[in-house]
Amino acid sequence: MPTNIPAPLPPPVEVIRSQDWYGQDISGRRYTRCAFIDVDMTEVVNEGAVFDHCTFRGVRFNVSRHSGAAFTNCTFSHCVFFDAQFTDCKLVGSLFQQCTFSLFKVSGGDWSFAGLPGADLRRASLRSVRMREADLTGARLEDADVTDVDLSGAQLHSANFIRCDLRGSDLSSLDPLTAELGKATVSLEQAAVLVAALGLNVA
Repeated sequence: MPTNIPAPLPPPVEVIRSQDWYGQDISGRRYTRCAFIDVDMTEVVNEGAVFDHCTFRGVRFNVSRHSGAAFTNCTFSHCVFFDAQFTDCKLVGSLFQQCTFSLFKVSGGDWSFAGLPGADLRRASLRSVRMREADLTGARLEDADVTDVDLSGAQLHSANFIRCDLRGSDLSSLDPLTAELGKATVSLEQAAVLVAALGLNVA
């Protein structure tokens, strides 16, 4: 019998469905094990709100601004993050499934153990973010700004970094044989890491 199957999640304590939060200031609010379904959070302002073990399904985060907020162990499914900005936020252990990230911007904060497999992050800006052991398997990061990001232990198999700016990021977990790196920008130090990953010696 397998022993690594996670226990089923408990049902949400509250379901918030089809509400219009357009332009609201939700700073300082706290939600635990809540389900948000088809909620419009367009242009929401959020400073320091906490969402723990919450589910977001079909939620629109367009042009929303989040600062110092926490979305820990949350699940985002079919959500839209057009021009959404997250500054110094904590999204440890959160999972994103079939979400849209056009003009997505993240600056600072902790996204360790976050799950973004197959995410379309083309032209996204991810700067100075801690993404230790994050799952970016098959993620598309063409033309993205991924600078000074801690990707140690991250899952990067089949990720696409074509024309991506990776300067200052930890690439110790990146296997150049399984990721796309054409025309990516890296520093000399990072180039040495990638060369070593290929099993080559630089004389």
